[in-house]
Amino acid sequence: MPLPDEQHPRLVVGIGASAGGLAAFKSFSANTPADIGMAFVLVQHLAPAHKSLLVELLGAHSPLPVVTASDGVTVKENCVYVIPPDATLTIHGGILQLVSPAPVREHRRPIDSFLTSLAEDCGERAVGIVLAGVGSDGTDGVRSIKECGGLTLAQAEFDATALQGMPSSAVATGLVDQVMPVEAMPEKLIAYHKHMVEVENSKDGDGNRRDLQEQLGSITAILHARSTHDFKGYKEPTLIRRIQRRMQVLHIETATDYIARLQTDATEVTALFHELLIGVTQFFRDPDAFEVLKATALIPLLGAKVDDDSIRVWVAGCSTGEEVYSMAILIRETLQDRRLREIKIFGTDIDPSAVAVARSGRYRNGMVGLSPERLNRWFVKEGVIYSPVPEIRAMCVFSTHSLVKDPPFSKLDLISCRNVLIYLGEDLQDRLMRTFHYALRTGGYLFLGTSESVTRSSRLFAPLDKKYRVLQRRDRGPGLPTVQPSFKATSEPGPAARARRPLAEDRTDKAVERLMKHYTPAYFVIDRNHEITRFSGSETGNYIEPTQGIASLNLFSILHKMLRPAVRTAVNEALESGKRVINENLTIRIDGQVRALALIVEPIGGDNGAKTGAACVVAFRDSSPLNGTEAIDVVATSDAKTQALERELLGTKTQLQAATDELETRIEDMKSTTEEFQAVNEELQSSNEELETAKEEMQSV
Repeated sequence: MPLPDEQHPRLVVGIGASAGGLAAFKSFSANTPADIGMAFVLVQHLAPAHKSLLVELLGAHSPLPVVTASDGVTVKENCVYVIPPDATLTIHGGILQLVSPAPVREHRRPIDSFLTSLAEDCGERAVGIVLAGVGSDGTDGVRSIKECGGLTLAQAEFDATALQGMPSSAVATGLVDQVMPVEAMPEKLIAYHKHMVEVENSKDGDGNRRDLQEQLGSITAILHARSTHDFKGYKEPTLIRRIQRRMQVLHIETATDYIARLQTDATEVTALFHELLIGVTQFFRDPDAFEVLKATALIPLLGAKVDDDSIRVWVAGCSTGEEVYSMAILIRETLQDRRLREIKIFGTDIDPSAVAVARSGRYRNGMVGLSPERLNRWFVKEGVIYSPVPEIRAMCVFSTHSLVKDPPFSKLDLISCRNVLIYLGEDLQDRLMRTFHYALRTGGYLFLGTSESVTRSSRLFAPLDKKYRVLQRRDRGPGLPTVQPSFKATSEPGPAARARRPLAEDRTDKAVERLMKHYTPAYFVIDRNHEITRFSGSETGNYIEPTQGIASLNLFSILHKMLRPAVRTAVNEALESGKRVINENLTIRIDGQVRALALIVEPIGGDNGAKTGAACVVAFRDSSPLNGTEAIDVVATSDAKTQALERELLGTKTQLQAATDELETRIEDMKSTTEEFQAVNEELQSSNEELETAKEEMQSV
């Protein structure tokens, strides 16, 4: 966590370069005022076995004091700290931390290490600058700082072509805010700092600009019109933080001024679009989560497949493709020497430029997350570029796709959607979870990020590992979607789809019409889970008695209590046997009169209803009113023994009814208590999601 404002500099600037960046360091230092009010940390690639003269060389040109960074030192403003040789430098709580000796050269990325820790520690107060150098060190650090809301700069001019590698690699990510000459950077930092101070008073207690909250709808409307993507369902705090970061970079004072900029500058619309879609990704991000996925999902899934089967996986929000290739490697390692007919992993993202990178499959040095064994086995090196071997590349298919408006894939074995839902509002989260449920096969698996909640979708998915969010699709039950969730398709469905959609409903309508020719109009159509799918009309009002609590279409939650035992028995018998069940000895009090009823329960589908019976009809035939004696003794005869048995039976029924009423009352009380706990849990979970979202935006693993 950052220290209070009075204990640390307003900005902490991390500057990285390789051994050839000394000239750039000198130029930057020479143009930095002595009272700039910031702290600077210089990280250079140094030979571990040689003493560095960087402090002495820079001290001769810098108006700021230049010192060697040491472990446990708190950074102070107007001071330059230089990394020593053979060490890894990070910052936590505003305090520098040194680890020595540094890792072996092939795994040493000192600039990435420091900038990543700086992003986590300082958030929007972090600045990452990449100067001249060879390789790609600093690229992941820039990604982390940008993701956490900080400022990123890169050098624009070079003394030697060979030194363009590091800045070019950082710029290629599209995450560098500005590319400029080194001597102009201090002035940029001063203007950036000044604007940050000026807008501080316009923010609320959460650090969000008040005018942006009022104008957010206008900004999202412009984005929707220009980018064809609607951000209305995203969480407002996340949108506001991203937008005000763009305003900070551009030094724009008010939300209305920024709206005017968006209306006249198409490049800024594109920049804001990419700002909202920053993807923090790497190969095997969070390795423990992948190991849990392998143990709980992939091993059972692949073990159940035969050689003629296929595997279908969807990685939604794949960014630049690292997770897609990681999934392909994990599946291939789990299968070992086995060969299936087809393995397809669909990687999709809304950002076309990110999809283009993923599709090319060309990654620079610094394959973070990959062990040397995996790197050597599954990738081919071409200079400074690594590409997946043909076997892995052939398994992966990439496309631009919107989770919000485009149709999902179907018949999938596994969906991976990590750290996407945390940026979406509750309604959109619920909609996407239903979409994922539809897209998966029965028993399919869902892999989410550790910050994402599934509380509201517990009926759709069963958790296999709560910590790492590995879930399994539940079969259809009460309240679960039975058809494809709605989405805004880009084209109309084909004739086959249009014909297939109403088929089940047409069959149900015809079956009900056929059955109701024999009965009165008072009937319910229910599925195997006792959920009502159709009413006959107002006539059913005499037979329902909704109980207090959450609204429900479960037949036994709204049916009159006097009828529930007999109807439950008849329904269970009908569904098990697949045959019609009739009970003509029921009574009910309607408008103060006791009436005789006949109950008819028949599965839709006739004699095969037990096998195909996704539904059945529960019908009531109302007879004439009975007087009090008839109501008490419906089937009494003149035989005294029969009357005694009838009275005993009536007493037993009364006791059974009382016991049933008491049981159902207790069940309703338990449901009410459970709902209250669930409401409290969802409120806590919602608060936790907000905190996790903020955390996700301030760190890169």
